[in-house]
Amino acid sequence: MKMKKDPETILYTNRLILRRWKKSDAKDLYKYASDPDVGPAAGWPAHRSIRESRGIIKNVLSVKECYAVCLKTDNRPIGAISLKLKGHTDLTDRDDECELGFWVGKPFWGQGIIPEAAAEMLRHAFEDLSMQKVWCAYYDGNTKSKRAQEKCGFKYQWTTEGVDVPMLHEKRTGHVNLLTAEDWTASIGT
Repeated sequence: MKMKKDPETILYTNRLILRRWKKSDAKDLYKYASDPDVGPAAGWPAHRSIRESRGIIKNVLSVKECYAVCLKTDNRPIGAISLKLKGHTDLTDRDDECELGFWVGKPFWGQGIIPEAAAEMLRHAFEDLSMQKVWCAYYDGNTKSKRAQEKCGFKYQWTTEGVDVPMLHEKRTGHVNLLTAEDWTASIGT
């Protein structure tokens, strides 16, 4: 199916559209972000209402380089993916480095959605934004995130005990991975 690009659409993959969030996405966001198996694994509480999801769109997801992960079949959000730039991540303070963050709704787990979306975001980071390094992290026990990062070529860097998870008022063990522009270029064969 050939899709026409519209002003809201940012990036395409075989199955996905990665686009900016809209206020009208609140109901779809709530549908997946209210699941207690989704947000807490990534360090944020499950959404409690559509109104809260609307506020999250306005105050959290409307930042630069944050995208709704949507299936091409209906262009409705099923997750989120972002490149956290300098000032929005604690993994780097450089302009040519960023952190990749992502999640997808539980009905879409195990379908390769995040590795597909992440592959396009990494292309965007290295080719369009001229990043030299992209960092990615996950909390102990989040094996789905760990596997997705491995599939994308991220390499283990370090583990930190007692990492603050402020939105959940707890401490966890965090694992940090890295993908360099050089390694990414070698992996795509160019």
